[in-house]
Amino acid sequence: MDPASTTYKVHQCSKCPGDTEYFCESCPCDLCQKCKENHVKNLKTIHHNVATYRDKFNYIPKQELCVRHPSNVFRKYCEHCQVPVCDSCFGHKSHRFPVSLFRQSKHKILSLRGAYKPKQQQHRGTIHTIRSEALFYRPVLLPRITDDIKTCRTEFSRYQSEMLTKAQRLKDLINYVVYDLLNNVFCDFNFKHRCLKQMIETNRHIVSLQTYVHMYEQSTFSALQFLSYIKTALPQIHLTLHTSQLSMTESLNKEDVMESLSAIQITERGNRRVGNQCLLKLTSGAEFHQSLTVTGVYRCYHISCVTSDRVWVSDHINNLMLTDTTGVPLHRVKDSCRGLYGKGLHTVNSESELIYIDRNYNINKLSKDMKTTTTFIERTDSTWRPWCVYWSPSTGDLLVGSQMYRRYRMKSWIGKVTRYNQSGQLTHTIQKDNTGLGLYSEPNYITENNNGDVVVSDLHKDDESGAVVVTERGGKHRFSYTGHPSGSGLRPCGICTDPLSHILVCDDITKTVQMLDRDGQFLSHLLIRPSGIFYPWSLSYDVIPHRLWVGSGDNNTVVIYRYITRQDALTASADVMESLGEISTTGTETPQQDTADKLHTSQLSMTESLNKEDVMESLSAIQITERGNRRVGNQCLLKLMSSAKLHQSLTVTGVRGCYHISCVTSDRVWVSDYENNLMLTDTTGVPLHRVEDLCSGDRGLHTVNSESELIYIDRKYNIKKQSKDMKTTKTLIKKTIFSKWEPLCVYWSPSTGDLLVGMYREITEYTGTGKVTRYNQSGQLTHTIQKDNTGLGLYRVPLYITENNNGDVVVSDFSAVVVTERGGRHRFSYTGHPSGSGLEPCGICTDALSHILVCDNTTNTVQMLDRDGQFLSHLLTESQEMGSPRSLSYDVNTHRLWVGSWGNNKKVCVYRYITRQDALTDEDTHSTDEDTHSRDEDTHSRDEDVFSSSTPAVEWR
Repeated sequence: MDPASTTYKVHQCSKCPGDTEYFCESCPCDLCQKCKENHVKNLKTIHHNVATYRDKFNYIPKQELCVRHPSNVFRKYCEHCQVPVCDSCFGHKSHRFPVSLFRQSKHKILSLRGAYKPKQQQHRGTIHTIRSEALFYRPVLLPRITDDIKTCRTEFSRYQSEMLTKAQRLKDLINYVVYDLLNNVFCDFNFKHRCLKQMIETNRHIVSLQTYVHMYEQSTFSALQFLSYIKTALPQIHLTLHTSQLSMTESLNKEDVMESLSAIQITERGNRRVGNQCLLKLTSGAEFHQSLTVTGVYRCYHISCVTSDRVWVSDHINNLMLTDTTGVPLHRVKDSCRGLYGKGLHTVNSESELIYIDRNYNINKLSKDMKTTTTFIERTDSTWRPWCVYWSPSTGDLLVGSQMYRRYRMKSWIGKVTRYNQSGQLTHTIQKDNTGLGLYSEPNYITENNNGDVVVSDLHKDDESGAVVVTERGGKHRFSYTGHPSGSGLRPCGICTDPLSHILVCDDITKTVQMLDRDGQFLSHLLIRPSGIFYPWSLSYDVIPHRLWVGSGDNNTVVIYRYITRQDALTASADVMESLGEISTTGTETPQQDTADKLHTSQLSMTESLNKEDVMESLSAIQITERGNRRVGNQCLLKLMSSAKLHQSLTVTGVRGCYHISCVTSDRVWVSDYENNLMLTDTTGVPLHRVEDLCSGDRGLHTVNSESELIYIDRKYNIKKQSKDMKTTKTLIKKTIFSKWEPLCVYWSPSTGDLLVGMYREITEYTGTGKVTRYNQSGQLTHTIQKDNTGLGLYRVPLYITENNNGDVVVSDFSAVVVTERGGRHRFSYTGHPSGSGLEPCGICTDALSHILVCDNTTNTVQMLDRDGQFLSHLLTESQEMGSPRSLSYDVNTHRLWVGSWGNNKKVCVYRYITRQDALTDEDTHSTDEDTHSRDEDTHSRDEDVFSSSTPAVEWR
């Protein structure tokens, strides 16, 4: 075969047409030099393991000649001596044949490949750090160093001149003092030899100082050494003349001299670093990265990152687990403190050692290999209990938040923050502000900001309010954050800071993660009731891949987000290469070839490429509505009134609160409480019928279909249907014995005739999850809505459910109104006004204009949203007539809203806030006020007639 005509396959980079030099074991993919640099610096792939392509085949770089025997190459490796050896090296007394003797000696001989692998693993972390961090910082650091070199010489020359002046002045003063002592003070004493000796030592020291000045005055770096030397050398001068009782012409002491010289400040030496503001920037929003379910804990009350793929997670019942990103438990600490509900009881230091509070309130340290546990700080004062700990990366200190309970005091709980050095010695205590008042009540979580500020998540036991309390490192109070807007209320739990000095805190009231700047100004709700966890409680920020770990206070789920990304201050080539990398290529195909293949137009000769898919996509833009009778849109016939007007109120007999309402006709409704009472009543409140076997609970347990039949959940969690005449009852959907799902709420859909059911399943004693199921008119399951597009759960506890005019499924869930399309795609979650301010939704309904109405237990209001979740108004607020609103039902025939109150108030109030408008004439515009008033009265009269009739409603919301 002619080699010149042979086709050779060349491996190309997976992201560009370049040659392959590296490969990523994590992706996997092949990379060229440039793409490799971008790959290891990109935050999305920073944790990937990239190696040279030859390492893929376990290639040893090259054969090296033996130093002792140049004619031989290294074949083996002596583990004890940590040197490679050749065959001739075996003649050494420690390396002799046969091989069996090696096993008997302490010198273990390994193959080169076997020795190379562990060494490679040993240094993999260092190589990764150089690739992902050092190479990224280098282009920014080098120009700054170059600029500093130009200015340093001038700056240090000025300092050198000042030092020479001070040194000469010091020498003159010493000479004067010596002369004064010898001639005026010690003239009558035999101390001359002492003075001469000290003068000689002082002169020698002055000469050495001048020598250092002249030696290093031409070197910028050496000037730093000179100043450091002066700082450490000058205190070694000891004036021991013992002349305190003698009279001197001029007073001079060591303190004055040192004070004069110490005016020149020398900063602490260390590696030059780049400011985060130059390298990092906020993204438009938090980007979901991953979720994991942690085995071995019930809830995730605290998180401590160890590495980018390992974290410690704890709950409140003595479970402290080390887990990886799959959720698999790797280790458990058995003596951690029990019963610390929502406390930061552990932290990790720079050596990856776990520091935690044990059940005796000692602070222990667990070694990196998890084999030995030592007591780092032993509890000696029984009045104080440590609640939270945090290891400071900047100082190596340990910050401990403690609490003391005082009986028979006005304020029964007081807290403090103590600082311990690396030896476990107490160095500082922060307890009171500058006015002498206590700063803390119950410090639950503690962290530190980049500027040294001590940041504490503090909760006041007495009134269940709290604050984020921030002090300087020395203890001076800077600010206390109490919610957004200021003073609106905060129950802070997990807390952390990020590389941009933002403060992140979980709020138990609003179920959000709030972001503050370093001075306590509110910036945003970073996360609002995140799907899958619903109840963000704990936080930990991983500074290497810039990911935020968020633990749930409701279940054992941890979600990982990224909201900070890197920005290249010097070039945009990384963005270009990343965009190229998104073009998927296989083998030796180019992106252009791949695109051409997808068009499938290689055999067609056309002026412009056109295929069936393009035609269908174009035609599908023309929407074809479902066939049926032509209908007029409600927006043409109806309009909102200026405010809701009370029409009627009634007191329902036979119930203890109106927790759910289902309209039957315009003058008959079903009303239920939380104690198995389900009553059919009319507008006078007189009970007409009672259902005996209703399930207990304050939720949407019943609904009514188009045949005026009652559908409800019974005590055994079966879904039953009662006939219109209330004489027969049949089971529509039976709960199976082995099913762990229980129905919580039901809603019959007027548009499809389907039955929507909100379901709940208890996972553990402390956790659970929800879903929405759809059943057809035969009781067959046709669809399930449970997770969003990231695979996280949408619902926690679906209590009430309804449907909007566009088919959206609207659920009143734990702390949010969750809205999905009919097919299940998540549209939005509403969590209060303003966004993220907190919501405790209960009764819910929609009206003829597609508004969503929801009762909020937090504000005791009925809030109105548009179909897209935008807040419109507080339609109703707590009043004497209505009390606290709990349940809703909208009658589309009379356009009236039925509102039920909860507690001992058994009232149902009927309101109108939508009225008809004439779409055919403009008489509204030209009529007089009297005519308008007359027409409104006629309309009201017609509505009264409709209200007094008993005609079944056509549609129910």
